[in-house]
Parts: sequence; C-alpha cells; structure tokens
Amino acid sequence: MMEPRITVLAAGSLRAAFTPLIAAFTRQTGLAVALHYGPAGLLRERILAGEPCSLFASADRRNAQWLIEAGVAQACFPLAANRLMLSARATLCAPGDDWLTLLRQPTLRVATSTPYCDPAGDYAWQFFARLEQGEPGLGAALRQRAQPLVGGRTGVTIPPGECAAAWLIRQGVADLFIGYAHYARQLVQATDLRLLPIPEPWNVACDYQLARLASDSASQRLSRFILGETGQMYLRRAGFLPPRGEAQTGGPAAACQTPRDGSCAP
Repeated sequence: MMEPRITVLAAGSLRAAFTPLIAAFTRQTGLAVALHYGPAGLLRERILAGEPCSLFASADRRNAQWLIEAGVAQACFPLAANRLMLSARATLCAPGDDWLTLLRQPTLRVATSTPYCDPAGDYAWQFFARLEQGEPGLGAALRQRAQPLVGGRTGVTIPPGECAAAWLIRQGVADLFIGYAHYARQLVQATDLRLLPIPEPWNVACDYQLARLASDSASQRLSRFILGETGQMYLRRAGFLPPRGEAQTGGPAAACQTPRDGSCAP
C-alpha cells in the first residue's frame, strides 16, 4: 500500500460523492489519499489545532473562510450547492400534509444537526429564522423544540452506512428531521419515510467550499480533479447541485465570497 501524499478532511455529507471520487482519482493517478470525514466545524477546529490537511471540503463558506483569514488555506473554491428537506415518519403524515403542516404540529419531535459544529445545524437555524419572518412564532418555537442530536462533540452516534434522518426516525428518537436534500437519492425507496421538499422562499442555499491548504503538485492535481468535470460528475450523481460563487485566494483581507442573499452560515 502506497503512503498517502495527500490528506483530505471532508464534511460527512460528502461521503457518497467523495468516496468514489477519491477512489477514481487514485486509480487514474496512482496517488494515495488519506480521506477523513466529520462535521465541518469540528474539522476546521482540528486543522487550526495543527492536524495535517492538504484539502478541506466544507459544507459551508464560513469554515473555509476562517482558514483563509487565519492564513492556513491558500485558496478556496465553490465546490457544490445543496438545499434542505424535511424527512418525516410516514405513519404520522395525514393525506395532504406538507412540510409546513408537519412543522406546525407541536407534539412532533424535530431533530437537526448541531449548530456551529456542523453547518447543517447552522442552515436549519437560518431556516427557522426565515420561518419566523413569514409566520411569527413558528420559527421561535422550532428553535426551542428542535433537538440537535447529531454532528456535535457529543450526541447520538449514527451507525456506519446509515443516514442520520432515517436512522433517528426508525429508532424512535425523532419524528421529523431537517437535513440536506441530497440524501433523498439514498432514501427514495424508503416507504416508511416521507421526504418533503421545502420550497422557496423558505429554503436555504447551502454552499460547499473546497479550501486548498497545501501547494504541492499532488494536492493541486486533486483539487483540479474535484473541481473539474469528473469530480463534479460524482457530486451530481450523489444529488448535489452545481456550485455558486467565485474562487478566492488568500491575502490580508481575503474571504470566501459570501452570497448577497445572506445564506452564509452565521
């Protein structure tokens, strides 16, 4: 087994895309890659604490931006986009129920990822803020009701190979889960779940970024592979949307581009 020359830390939500993507890169180039997954906020903390990392694939702009501002990352690039969806226990859904009908029911247990540790949690809280603007009281109530069960320093451990939304609902831990819409590709055949899209203007744009920390030729080659046609094909297959925004290089005032619609995680 060749010694990995490249280390990639990637948001856990990228697993379905990055595992085959990195395998394809190694087959094509002969370059070994050490690939590790986790909540992007916690990965960023590990990088700033000195953990070796060539490329950081973040589920948001904020964590990549911090590495640019700290002088750790040399550049960051738009990687992919995502949206939120609501997963629900099918037996709790009456005919005609939609995402809003279910979220209005105060007896249903709502689960999310953990804000600040995991961008999925930040996006869920942004979603609650939008709901509060459109339906005063609902967003505030959901912030109180929502249980951040995954993606934190502590919490529920999801078994390998399981989707958090499906596992939490099937184990009776939650009735509803607010998470990434790309998981619908994995859950579309699950008859015990209902997957409910969240429409505009309520949904939140989830912008993934790829931060390059190493300048060696192997790391730059993998960066180009991920952002190029083949890498983007694996991301589309996994359910991700095309990336938005522009690349950003490091510098005294550098920051990853933030969408004007305020969709960057707080």
